[in-house]
Amino acid sequence: MKLYAKDNSDLMEVSRIYPEGNNLIVEGTIMGAMPIRAVVKPSEVRRVFSVMSLKTLFFAATMLFRGTR
Repeated sequence: MKLYAKDNSDLMEVSRIYPEGNNLIVEGTIMGAMPIRAVVKPSEVRRVFSVMSLKTLFFAATMLFRGTR
């Protein structure tokens, strides 16, 4: 999975997401060069519901069925 900056340049390439204990670990590279291993805690996963509206959550769910542009 790739994350892009607003100018459509590569920001981060996620190569693996897996559970470790109670956390999710996100592994990848930032800007094509710097390896990173980020930890997502359960409280941060719950927090996504407070920063995303119901409309945005629905949009994110429907992205699974959309084509790429």
